Amino acid sequence: MTERAAPIVEVSDLTVSFSGKPVLDAVTLSLWTGRITVLVGSSGSGKTTLLRAINRLNECFPHCRTEGAVRLKLEGRSGDIYKDFLPLPEVRRRVGMVFQTPAVLPFSILKNLTLPLRVTLGIWGNVLSDRVERALQEVSLWDEVKDRLQDAATTLSGGQQQRLCLARILALEPRVLLLDEPTASLDFRTTHKIEELLARLKERYAILAVSHSLSQVRRLADRVLVLREGRIAQELDPQHLQDTHAFQALLDEVF
Repeated sequence: MTERAAPIVEVSDLTVSFSGKPVLDAVTLSLWTGRITVLVGSSGSGKTTLLRAINRLNECFPHCRTEGAVRLKLEGRSGDIYKDFLPLPEVRRRVGMVFQTPAVLPFSILKNLTLPLRVTLGIWGNVLSDRVERALQEVSLWDEVKDRLQDAATTLSGGQQQRLCLARILALEPRVLLLDEPTASLDFRTTHKIEELLARLKERYAILAVSHSLSQVRRLADRVLVLREGRIAQELDPQHLQDTHAFQALLDEVF
């Protein structure tokens, strides 16, 4: 990936408010395949709202008003997701989101994957089975669950549930992954496994993540965006991240 490659997502002058109270103010950013962009900022700075704006999840909340543009590039064409470029279910399929707390469905491990595929894409039979196995392989979960696919998803550990949620999104063939503190509730070993997974996935997906862990930001980020009071106040590239003292001073100020 080079700087000259076309971005998968282009956010322009994005402003979001709830009941007239602004949360995001004229945010502009781009996302590329092959790069993990990490959002940092204090509580209430608008990080989660920004993630949700990129797949229109803010519309699930009352009195939300969104202005600006979010352009998504797919198979050689592009358009603004707020201008009927794609049907809303297709937007959320192509721009998948993983939350801080694993949101497994109250069904079996297998049904957590097959239900969205059947409902969203109408996939059945061998194609369905192949898609499920491929997604579980991609998140390094297949060997752990292949003999217990009919068990309840809630019987999995926290880290396994988080990987199952990620597999559920990957099975739908997204282009963009939005991650809202995906390792916040996990132990160190499981966090390390998730980070290794994300480092592999970035070669195929554009990734925008929120993290409150300074050490994780340094391990994971190719680029850091500092959000203050709903605006991007600063952008850090890999050279900034290598300057330990400057990076630490900035993040101490942010947090």
